[in-house]
Amino acid sequence: MSILSRLFGGGAKPEARAEVSETYKEFRIFAAPRSEKDGYRVGARIEKEIGGEVKVHHLLRADTLRSLDEAQALSIRKARQVIDEQGDAIFG
Repeated sequence: MSILSRLFGGGAKPEARAEVSETYKEFRIFAAPRSEKDGYRVGARIEKEIGGEVKVHHLLRADTLRSLDEAQALSIRKARQVIDEQGDAIFG
């Protein structure tokens, strides 16, 4: 690889990350940490089909972690906690 291609973005592309998701108590959880200056802010999208309509709740927490993998794992755990505490009320 030439020095010019390295300077101007040629060569290897960043690794694409698979979306981290799971189904929990009929809710679909998608880890969605937000990139911040100091790491990744914990966040998730929670979905559930109710009466033929997909309801969506966006969860964003103040917690930040340096590692994307850790932020994704904590995002899933926090979403489960919200589901356990609030159930369908998160959509209202």
